[in-house]
Amino acid sequence: MMTYWIFHLVFMLPVISVLFYLNHRAGSQVFPRTGWGFASIAAIALIYTTPWDNYLVWRGVWSYTDDRISESLRIGWVPLEEYCFFLLQPLLTGQFLLFFARRHVDDLENWTVRTTPGWTVRLGGAAFFLLIGLIGGLALWSGGRWTYLGLILVWACPVLMGQWIYGGDHLWRAGRVYRATLISATAYLWVVDWIAIDWHIWHISAEFSSGWNFIGLPFEEAVFFLITNLLVIQGLLLFFEFVINRRRKAQV
Repeated sequence: MMTYWIFHLVFMLPVISVLFYLNHRAGSQVFPRTGWGFASIAAIALIYTTPWDNYLVWRGVWSYTDDRISESLRIGWVPLEEYCFFLLQPLLTGQFLLFFARRHVDDLENWTVRTTPGWTVRLGGAAFFLLIGLIGGLALWSGGRWTYLGLILVWACPVLMGQWIYGGDHLWRAGRVYRATLISATAYLWVVDWIAIDWHIWHISAEFSSGWNFIGLPFEEAVFFLITNLLVIQGLLLFFEFVINRRRKAQV
């Protein structure tokens, strides 16, 4: 029987460890202050996700099998293992980001320099996530089987909009590193989410989800991991951009 703790030990910690080893054996890092960046994004993820996740569990949008979690270690409606997941996903996705940044370092040349049409890119990205957020609001207003999808989009899209308003041109210029990280980290988390659902560690309510499936996953779960990886990748890239440009200004 696989418990939630064993899930972390099998599917999260080993991959984080292997990527950490591969990223650090070569020495110098592509990005500065990676430790601070990872710690900041993980802390924000924990703080921002905790009330939302507790609401979903309280509402019954998703639930856990009692003998697969530490029932006595629930904080609010959510088990301790879930809070650990809030911290481990940014570390996992962040290590994927470092992995691809080292292999496509040429793509990151001058990616932090602000260009003249930057506002066009930033506002275009923000408008896109505003539209997705409005779709989420409509889904949440409709309720029923659209509840979970609506809650995901309404929760995430304001932050994604803010990220693109602040530095969407930098995200766009990160190019292949951005895309490779998003595809790899999301594909991996889709696989482990499918395993967790199949092995009954957690459950998605049929009442509050669309019933659509995407490569064997509930559609909402596929959207969730895509969206959360966007939040993590963009948050880390913008952190590094801020540090790089601050250092550049200090040297002038």
